[in-house]
Amino acid sequence: MQLFLVDKLIDGTGGEPLEQAAVVVDGGRITTVGRQADIGVPEGAEIRRGATLIPGMVDVHVHLAYSGIAHKRAFRAEAVDMAYPLMALRAAAHARDTLRAGFTSVRDLNAPGGIIIDLRDAVNAGYVPGPRIKACGLGLSVTGGHMDQPGWGDHVVLDAMTCVCNGPEGFRRGVREQVKRGADLIKINVCVSSVRDLAAPYQQEMTDEEIQAACQEAHMLGRTVSAHTSGGPAIATAVRAGLDTVEHGHWIDEETADLMAERGTTYVPTLLVNERNFDFSKEEMGATDASWRWLELSREAKWESLDRVRKAGVKVAVGTDAGFMLPHGKMNAIEIELLVRGGYTPLEAVMAATKTGAEALDLEGVGTIEAGKLADLVLVDGDPLLDIKVLQEASKLRVFKDGTEVT
Repeated sequence: MQLFLVDKLIDGTGGEPLEQAAVVVDGGRITTVGRQADIGVPEGAEIRRGATLIPGMVDVHVHLAYSGIAHKRAFRAEAVDMAYPLMALRAAAHARDTLRAGFTSVRDLNAPGGIIIDLRDAVNAGYVPGPRIKACGLGLSVTGGHMDQPGWGDHVVLDAMTCVCNGPEGFRRGVREQVKRGADLIKINVCVSSVRDLAAPYQQEMTDEEIQAACQEAHMLGRTVSAHTSGGPAIATAVRAGLDTVEHGHWIDEETADLMAERGTTYVPTLLVNERNFDFSKEEMGATDASWRWLELSREAKWESLDRVRKAGVKVAVGTDAGFMLPHGKMNAIEIELLVRGGYTPLEAVMAATKTGAEALDLEGVGTIEAGKLADLVLVDGDPLLDIKVLQEASKLRVFKDGTEVT
């Protein structure tokens, strides 16, 4: 039995923090939550003291298979330099780093060869340490689409890098294939960036019928659906079809924001990856003049979309896109800081990183600190409501998963 005695408890529900709080953990679960004066010290309890206790954090958009390298050609080279077993072993290290940073649950949105589905199972079996993982397996993309991009030599064949689908029946089959492989959810790619006309910097790549078929099939099989998006009517089409989470969504208008709020669709803005682009030069990233201009436009538009979504009352979850442009673990919590920059209170931002994220992952046992929940906890040496950046300092965090401290 463990007794956490803290100056402040932020339980993740969005309610006001509890001062001088106590949390009792036994058998990997939270048994009691309340004031220190009311709970006292149970006999035999191991006492852990700290400034603030929050739920284990949740990152709903990661790519554990990838390293976060910036240059586009170097990123693509990993696909041919590394066999999938080696990539899986590296992903295990990325998962461990993410857990140590206080993120006890993640959702992986595409990895080659189903390796993150297997990593999930390895973590669940106790073979390797890592956060709770929800994995989509392979993302579903049209031929030549966002996840089946051209530019490879004609002689190059890459096996199981993505699931290429065409037509409504093709997407139904793709959903079934990923579910058969063990996917927890389905990822589709409905619209993408476009530099052909920067006055309209996005384009739809799935037909309306393909979007509807993928969402219908996934929901029939009990899976949620996530979508890579950029902007335009395709997002609204997907939301009407039952899309569960909108990823990125650089250009979201008021009508679409209102629709998302009405349908209960969660927005995952991935602010950090947009900001991260500008930590590098155009040359370091291998960007063209047009693609660099697109990055500038999308960065500005993302903040405007976040404001519309916030005002519409859309649920927002923390997702970083770690693995793409971003290393794993040490930068994830910056997304929480960026939500505060975008108008959310620190308490709301913590909720986005805990309760809302857990709900997006369909993880009922985590995300809040309440009796009966799993003891995924972060003991913080500081107060994130006064300084949200403290969550970025691993040295000030003690992380617990199922009540066991992560080392």
